[in-house]
Amino acid sequence: MSWQDELRNGYRTAEELAPVLGWTPEETARYAQVIEKYPMLIPPYYLSLVDPKDPEDPIARLCVPSLAELDAGGERDTSGEADNTKIEGLQHKYTQTALLLSTNQCAMYCRHCFRKRMVGLTDAELNKRVDEAVAYVSAHKEVNNILVSGGDAFMNPNHILERYLRELTAIEHLDLIRFGSRMPVTLPERIYGDPEFLDLFEQYGKKKTLVLVTHFNHPRELTEQAARALRAMIERGVPVRNQTVLTKGVNDNGETLGKLLSGLVRLGVMPYYIFQCRPVTGVKGRFQVPLIEGVKIVDEAKSYQNGLGKAVRYAMSHPRGKIEIVCELPNGETLFKFHQNKNPEDRSRVFTVPLSPTDTWLDGELRGI
Repeated sequence: MSWQDELRNGYRTAEELAPVLGWTPEETARYAQVIEKYPMLIPPYYLSLVDPKDPEDPIARLCVPSLAELDAGGERDTSGEADNTKIEGLQHKYTQTALLLSTNQCAMYCRHCFRKRMVGLTDAELNKRVDEAVAYVSAHKEVNNILVSGGDAFMNPNHILERYLRELTAIEHLDLIRFGSRMPVTLPERIYGDPEFLDLFEQYGKKKTLVLVTHFNHPRELTEQAARALRAMIERGVPVRNQTVLTKGVNDNGETLGKLLSGLVRLGVMPYYIFQCRPVTGVKGRFQVPLIEGVKIVDEAKSYQNGLGKAVRYAMSHPRGKIEIVCELPNGETLFKFHQNKNPEDRSRVFTVPLSPTDTWLDGELRGI
């Protein structure tokens, strides 16, 4: 079926999913409560990667709702996105980078999403006027790159993507334009099955460097269909980078994470970041891995890599900046370094924090640092 048919035939309700996963009527009713609060959409393609006989299946954890999502705790906005919003739908946290929220839609609603507050729910934070975003970036010469995100940027129809490409590639001081999309993972035919889409990226990639930033979390997501989508982008001159989220029950062991990194490099995709899962409401209790454990997992995964795979960084997106989680020191403290910073005084700052075995995030204020 076409990618449009895949979306139309996606699983959106507990009643539709129950026969596939064998839920009882009582379980179906409980999962329906989760979906009412946090929408579900699973394309048939992605659901085919799930092993319904495995109650701990890692792919299912990424796409199938859990009752744990109704647990209290966590925060709606863990990285200070509201504080960095300059105009509707456009954030400017780091000097050189602007972030554009182009849609609240995804081909699949990941259960660990850090924008659960808006994805599939509200368009209140979205950019609705491309001209205003273009005017802001044009007026801020310090911005040399922009990330078009969402939701999933590739959920935008081609004519909207063309508008972004046309307007943004015309801004002289932009070095590159990034597009954030999980389509190679969740609905790869959106890419390899749409020649018009590919033509757009080839055409505008000749005017300005375009980069696809995608999000593979498990080796089983590296299917032949996914590889075909990645090749299609790379062959049109668009390099692909990957950001993985360290997620409990999915990739929280060195061997699995190492296979993912190696598989990505094999397909020509450069691992970019391994992110600490954010303590978001509806996510915190189910997916976060303790930081001390995370350091060990990432180090083991990197030990299996060649030079390209070893370039990946373990980091967290904190309100004060992107903080690299470097290593555990002999004195028991953990070493951190600001990789990107919101405030000039934090530039490249190195600091240590004594962590408990259960700590999964850094204090919001980073008091004393």
